[in-house]
Amino acid sequence: MAVYALRNELIFPPVHLAEPDGLLAMGGDLSVERLLLAYKSGIFPWYEGDVPLWWCPDPRFVLFPENLKITRSMQQVIRKNTFRFTINQDFASVIHHCKTSPRPGQAGTWITDEVERAYSRMHKAGFAHSAEAWLNDQLVGGLYGIRLGKFFFGESMFSHASNASKFAFIKYVEHVCSEGVALIDCQVYTPHLESLGAQMIPRQQFIQLLNQLL
Repeated sequence: MAVYALRNELIFPPVHLAEPDGLLAMGGDLSVERLLLAYKSGIFPWYEGDVPLWWCPDPRFVLFPENLKITRSMQQVIRKNTFRFTINQDFASVIHHCKTSPRPGQAGTWITDEVERAYSRMHKAGFAHSAEAWLNDQLVGGLYGIRLGKFFFGESMFSHASNASKFAFIKYVEHVCSEGVALIDCQVYTPHLESLGAQMIPRQQFIQLLNQLL
């Protein structure tokens, strides 16, 4: 099965044509219009090299907010007010930290300079949001993603202090849940998010929920 090569036209192939690993298309740009079309179609970008690759994996890793798991140790962290929580207070620093803070065992992140600029444009347009964890007025953890309708598409997170990103994630999930968000897209499996309640669902179910909740 061939991977679809995107050109200037704002179009994506049907997601069921994706490769077994979820790769659907390559090329195109990261304009606000293309990114919005991608997310509304259940597709997200992920770079390998200099060319944007577009993915829609099956199954899809998601979190239903009502399934959020908070361990006793994290409940203690929250009760002690170890961190201060904010939303959209410093999006630029959050995405930059995500870009420059690879996960253990990784040489770098998929966030290129172009990606950083693209999601900053999405933030200015009101679609990309950040959540921050502060310790003694220092930004020590956070995450960013895209919010559309009753969906939040998580993109990346970072932590410079123990439990900081987990704290920001928990607080943000609670916040968006109170505002009616019904599903959080975690994209691909990580043990970290599984421990917080995320689970795999079939791509077809994901697309059905996407169409309902947008």
